[in-house]
Amino acid sequence: MMNPFLSFIVRSFVAFPITVITWLVCLFPVGLTLGPSTGYAILAGVLTHVVLSLFMNSRFLTKHQLSRKEYRYIRKNLAEAKQKISRMNKSIFKIRDISSVKQRIDIHRITKKIHKMTMKEPKRFYKAEEFYFSHLDSVVELTEKYSFLSSQPKQNAEIGQSLIETRRTLNELSKVLEEDLYHVISDDVDTLNFEIDVAKHTLKQKKDSKFPEENRWLK
Repeated sequence: MMNPFLSFIVRSFVAFPITVITWLVCLFPVGLTLGPSTGYAILAGVLTHVVLSLFMNSRFLTKHQLSRKEYRYIRKNLAEAKQKISRMNKSIFKIRDISSVKQRIDIHRITKKIHKMTMKEPKRFYKAEEFYFSHLDSVVELTEKYSFLSSQPKQNAEIGQSLIETRRTLNELSKVLEEDLYHVISDDVDTLNFEIDVAKHTLKQKKDSKFPEENRWLK
């Protein structure tokens, strides 16, 4: 997703000098009074902000091959996912069980990675739909349940068994999340493997052309 703060800074950097120039032109060459000059200057600055915003949005959507409708849909789901991940993290860091520390760290790392990658490249959302619409909800629900049960001052055999089952299920879910992450980056892996094959082929051709006699005798 586009960084709203950075986008605002860029627009302001362009709009500010335009506002000042408009104010000076209206005030001196045109001969308007202070009030109208200031009004036109503000209007010029606002219009610059609007035009640049539309241009930057259009450029961003073109770069990522998304329509405005698709982008709104993805942005809405990512915003909801951010809240879910925040809930999950609160639960994770409340749990004091030492035996599940690595498991919780892995879950935190993978969910954060998937969400961060999708924010940066929204089209990856379609590769992570199972994560956003199913697996993330399950992880949030289980971590909250685990946090609640483990925080009880008095625990009986039933609570202990529930904790064991929840921990086991979370362990299985962490493996599912790893598969989600791999699926999100699968195109990158395929591209990398293709580039490696091309590089190897290029190096082999270069070696063959450099030592033709040696290669002929080796054959």
